[in-house]
Amino acid sequence: MRGCTLFRRRSLAKPYLLRPFCTDGGGSVGGGGDDFQSSRVKIFDRDLKRTHRDRAAWLMRGKDEFVDSVAENLLDRLEDCKKTFPVSLCLGGSLGAVRSLLRGRGSIQKLIMMDMSYDMIKSCKNAEKDMPNNNMETFFMVGDEEFLPIRESSLDLIISCLGLHWTNDLPGAMIQSRLSLKPDGLFLAAILGGETLKELRIACTIAQMERDGGISPRMSPLAQVRDAGNLLTRAGFSLPGVDVEEYTVRYESALELIEHLRAMGETNALVQRCNLLKKETALATAAIYESMFAAEDGSVPATYQVIFMTGWREHQSQQKAKRRGSATISFKDIQKQFGSSS
Repeated sequence: MRGCTLFRRRSLAKPYLLRPFCTDGGGSVGGGGDDFQSSRVKIFDRDLKRTHRDRAAWLMRGKDEFVDSVAENLLDRLEDCKKTFPVSLCLGGSLGAVRSLLRGRGSIQKLIMMDMSYDMIKSCKNAEKDMPNNNMETFFMVGDEEFLPIRESSLDLIISCLGLHWTNDLPGAMIQSRLSLKPDGLFLAAILGGETLKELRIACTIAQMERDGGISPRMSPLAQVRDAGNLLTRAGFSLPGVDVEEYTVRYESALELIEHLRAMGETNALVQRCNLLKKETALATAAIYESMFAAEDGSVPATYQVIFMTGWREHQSQQKAKRRGSATISFKDIQKQFGSSS
């Protein structure tokens, strides 16, 4: 990616076990007593997003430092697991980066690469000949994360890198993922968080107020950190974990940022979007962006907040919390003991 510089800042977040993150609507899909509701509200135009993914398949060229950094960070979690994952699914998003950076991690024997875009799958299949084999069979399929075409309890691992934040029913997609996992199967996901592209949001809002006299939705709604914990709990994953990293990518101009978003397939796909963006509003957005955020060398920063989620399908061998009230020693007794000893 020409002219871009990547910086990274990490912060840890405890798993949030708050109220369930629910969606409205009817129609349920069951599996072992676990149901999920299908959202009636359509936030994203999935057909348009498929078109964006088709375009991204042709625009992606060479290495993308930001995407590779996120994929590497996500796959690092496999090195912390002694367990092996013979049958795995790579789900949408940054398929190519995940495939090239696996490097034998997880001892995967069969890898299924799935995306809603035929062109993206075709691009990944064409690139497979240049990938290290590591005694791993790779299969390719076109499918939608919202309607996962995978048999229940058939996978050991699901990896989704920068893809699930475009689903209309994220809790439902995660529940389907859990049901597709075998007991003690692992779910790894990275999604963009609410602080992503905050500089562009500010510049776009100011430009629209100045030029159009009002604002229209140009940026997608994204999950907050607390939502990620709620999502894992709502989906029924055990041992949930959430952490956050912020990446700052520097571009030569605001227009180069837009080109990068197109190459990643991350442009606006809201159902209630405004299809027309006036040229003067677009130029004003770029000018405001550069005047407010440009560095001394003329480069402009863009913040990407990435939320990493980890969850396991329940298994009897996993750690479980003791029943509430089962403790045999009170904290008051412990406090008295240490207080008296000091």
